[in-house]
Amino acid sequence: MTEPTPPPRLPYRVEVTDRAADLQAAHAGLGDGQSSGVSATVAGRVMLLRDMGRLAFATLRDSSGSIQLMATAKGTGDYKGLTGLNLGDWVVARGEVIRSNKGELSVRVETWELLAEARRGFGDKWHGITDTDMRYRQRYADLWANEASRATFQARSRIMTLTRRFLDDRGFVEVETPIFHPIPGGALARPFTTHHNALDLDLYLRIAPELYLKRLVVGGVERVYEIARVFRNEGLSTRHNPEFTMLELYQAYADYGDMMELTESLVAYLAREITGSTVITYGGREVDLTPPWRRASMLDLIEEQTGLRLDVRQPVEELVAIATERGIEEVDPSWGPGKLILEIYEKTTESELWGPVFVTDYPQEVSPLAREHRELPGMVERFEPIVAGRELGNAFSELVDPDEQRRRFEDQARAKAAGDAEAMVVDDDYVRALEYGLPPTGGLGIGMDRLVMLLTDTPSIRDVVLFPTLRPEAG
Repeated sequence: MTEPTPPPRLPYRVEVTDRAADLQAAHAGLGDGQSSGVSATVAGRVMLLRDMGRLAFATLRDSSGSIQLMATAKGTGDYKGLTGLNLGDWVVARGEVIRSNKGELSVRVETWELLAEARRGFGDKWHGITDTDMRYRQRYADLWANEASRATFQARSRIMTLTRRFLDDRGFVEVETPIFHPIPGGALARPFTTHHNALDLDLYLRIAPELYLKRLVVGGVERVYEIARVFRNEGLSTRHNPEFTMLELYQAYADYGDMMELTESLVAYLAREITGSTVITYGGREVDLTPPWRRASMLDLIEEQTGLRLDVRQPVEELVAIATERGIEEVDPSWGPGKLILEIYEKTTESELWGPVFVTDYPQEVSPLAREHRELPGMVERFEPIVAGRELGNAFSELVDPDEQRRRFEDQARAKAAGDAEAMVVDDDYVRALEYGLPPTGGLGIGMDRLVMLLTDTPSIRDVVLFPTLRPEAG
């Protein structure tokens, strides 16, 4: 009986001294056909392989880029083994840095070792992995096969780093607040529920860090932010994933006007750093992110788009009729004028705003944490930045009156009891915190996934989240 061939003995570690991008930069001046006299040790995946008999060429890709491996039957140890590699195999190669006669910077391989076998393919060698479902489920393969995916996630990482730098330079303090909340709050959304066995306590994955961050302002942290993973039990779409990343920040002694200036400055700064300009292209259309951005009230924008002048003092019956005429099929009888106006705005106007524009002055009914407008009864000082027809964030002059906040919470609790799964409940501890005194405060939340989509010209949130939530695989 023939004994099975034992698997190759793979090394436990290797000493890698060089990265592809560094070699490309260091030897940019090396002429065609020239040798550098410099030895290098590189490692990565074999992504292309051409065997020409006594000479072989391979493209080695590491996390920084690519470099060519050149092997010869006479000069390369185990030349036959190298030419028998599978695409995607991990190898380490050692040899002199040269430039081939055709101008490719190369490592002329003297010795090499197999580090890991690729038992599954990496897609078409020219186009990478084109099956979108496979790309999202098997991101580990997508990142190697598709350069655009790697570039997007490298840009995402840089955007997070630059955002922290921007805020740190302005005196903001980064913090971490709880992910498990005893009460879901800080946003109008349906939460995920879990249970702590030792305490026999139901907990909720946070839908926003807002109320904890404002507690810190009460505690004297005058400028505070968190880049937080948040969770909302909602549907899937090109703009929605149940878990996503939110930047939330709060600044004492500020209002929503200050938050507008901070928002446009941050986004313009990120655009310059990531793309080189504040004028970018999204979906084939130009977007000019240069500050200042337009400021316009929700009611004015609805009128511009539809010709209708709405008002929170209008009879509900009139607004219901307008909503129905505009294609809002399911009007909940519990909706008041403010909710109906918001629904009409989202149906008729938001997606038509290429922007950037700050949509200001929202109905109080749909803004339970925002401060009442200093000039417009029934409205609050709130804005949403809209860019390329999509909401990028949400911001307020924060409500600081504990008695008014309790009344708003109680209104929300009644709505929840009536069947609104996204409504808030009364958070007694947060009201208690406000009773210690919250100074005038501006707050801002930005959906970082949507911001990455904008700055990388990416149409779907699944392309900027490494492991998006997906339906179970069939079969």
